[in-house]
Amino acid sequence: MQVRVLYLGMLREIAGCERETVELGDAATAGELYSKLQQRIPRLQEFRGAIALAVNYEYSDGKTALHDNDEVALIPPVSGGSDAAQVSHGSGTEDEPVLPLISEHAMLVSTSIDPEPLLEQLKQPEDGAVAMFDGIVRNNSRGRRTLYLDYSGYEPMALRKMEQLATAALGRFAIRDVRIVHRLGRLQIGESSVYIAVSSAHRAAAFDACRWLIDTLKQTVPIWKKEYFEDGAVWADGEPFPPDVPRVSE
Repeated sequence: MQVRVLYLGMLREIAGCERETVELGDAATAGELYSKLQQRIPRLQEFRGAIALAVNYEYSDGKTALHDNDEVALIPPVSGGSDAAQVSHGSGTEDEPVLPLISEHAMLVSTSIDPEPLLEQLKQPEDGAVAMFDGIVRNNSRGRRTLYLDYSGYEPMALRKMEQLATAALGRFAIRDVRIVHRLGRLQIGESSVYIAVSSAHRAAAFDACRWLIDTLKQTVPIWKKEYFEDGAVWADGEPFPPDVPRVSE
């Protein structure tokens, strides 16, 4: 059988390509596929079990059975790369995504995030509070002056995971509604990269849900940040995956 393999974030630079088709025997598993890729791309070993696999947009463990024409994505720690395997480059740009992508509570965009229409749509007379988080591109990182950032993502899975987070928050906290917007592409200093708004009858639930949403998004949604400086560029350090996201074995 044949499966489509995607190398995401900094892994595309290690693999030397963004995607490829791989031939496997019948009844092969995701773990067997990864072992085959690791033999061909030894630098994958530098991640020491930090890579997650997604089969058809869902995080999957190594025992997951693969089928013909499945899409398997190799996902490094999200919102960054890996301390063990940073790659520096002089200049360049990420591929521009075809956006926006929109679901009931989430959106991926390639243009500036405008909070006013979101808040106007979100607020209702029964709400006593709206808590907001606005993630902004700052002008420095690790003691170096930042010029700009490039955000790239596994767009279909990223939107799906953002929507799942919104649904989970609605069930976990005493809130009425939520909106999550993430921007991809090149961002300049001072621009918003992610915006979250939560409405509820009382402020405590809105604050708690907003904090949980951004913290969990940073760990689970497949979006990566590349930071550009005067003397080169690096993938930002990735957040560790939470325990419930399976990693491929070392």
